Amino acid sequence: MAMRVCHVTSVHPANDVRIFHKECKSLAKRFEVVLIAPNIPDDIVDGVRRMGVSLPVSRLKRQFYLRRVLKRALQADADIYHFHDPELISVGLQVQRRGKRVIFDSHEDVPMQLLTKEYLPRWSRPILSHLYAARERRLLSRYDALVTVTPTILQRLQRINPRSVMVTNYPNFNNLPTHTPLASKEPTVCFAGEIAERYMHEQIIRSLAHTPARYLLAGRVFIQDYFQRLQSLEMWQRVEYLGVLPPEEVGSIYQRADIGLVLLDYSPNVGYRKGTLGVLKMFEYMMASIPVIATDFELWREIIEGNQCGICIDPHDPQRIADAINHLISHPQLAQQMGENGRKAVKEKYNWATQEQVLFNLYDTLSTIEK
Repeated sequence: MAMRVCHVTSVHPANDVRIFHKECKSLAKRFEVVLIAPNIPDDIVDGVRRMGVSLPVSRLKRQFYLRRVLKRALQADADIYHFHDPELISVGLQVQRRGKRVIFDSHEDVPMQLLTKEYLPRWSRPILSHLYAARERRLLSRYDALVTVTPTILQRLQRINPRSVMVTNYPNFNNLPTHTPLASKEPTVCFAGEIAERYMHEQIIRSLAHTPARYLLAGRVFIQDYFQRLQSLEMWQRVEYLGVLPPEEVGSIYQRADIGLVLLDYSPNVGYRKGTLGVLKMFEYMMASIPVIATDFELWREIIEGNQCGICIDPHDPQRIADAINHLISHPQLAQQMGENGRKAVKEKYNWATQEQVLFNLYDTLSTIEK
């Protein structure tokens, strides 16, 4: 009988790209897979059995209902459990006490992330960061394995638990259409993702005053006041905001654009100047054959400049953003070559198939460990 594995989230949607479309669907090639996710009907999608658990949306209220998650997880009766949210760390250990193997998947550097949470009083952030880091050291050391998305987090987790591996958010190759240059059209730059301050949208919109480009923008608005500030900018007239698009329609944006922008701010969560491999959109741009203008993180420079598929800059300067856009617009052959280089790099190196094998290897190792 095939080994049964169960992925558990109390925060992410059932169709989360990393959890469902990558990890669960990959594991379903070899194992029986169950996904427990909040507030969905029970169903089976792409070979994955999905089980809903009724939970409040409020982060604070949810803490009083996590026993529901434990109950649902035990009903799945899996051999290996894979948890995805910091609030579920103790739930994972309760499952482990029933003789199950447990994995924790750290999508973010939570201690660093807490330092920048706007909903927390500023004075409380370092205290909460310290307390969470101590909790991680105490509890994650007891897990059978840890998974994360980027080298900086991996280094920290390996000091807590030696059985830690990196499974990055590389795209499924050929999941998106390639860019098709259109004759006699207005130059267009694009972004599809969070409409949040950390992605430097204000600086990008201000840069449009120094370039002929339009800004094709899609994604969820996280803070309404910030979005209203963007709309009040003079250059908002050059922005085409498409709202929230389903994943299968995001590729249509890349087909319309000449350049993909991924200007993430330097912050504790991404290791300041080091950067992260957890941002999927950079690799999606590359796979869609459009050149990338990105933050000059150490990790991103290595990928983008190393593969000659874009330009890395300081994201805070609208003039430098405009200069990079204008350089690619005025050198269309260079832009086209960068796009081709990016697609080639994803095909050969930065694709989900490489990470799927890391995941398989981890599960194979855990399946041989006696409890």
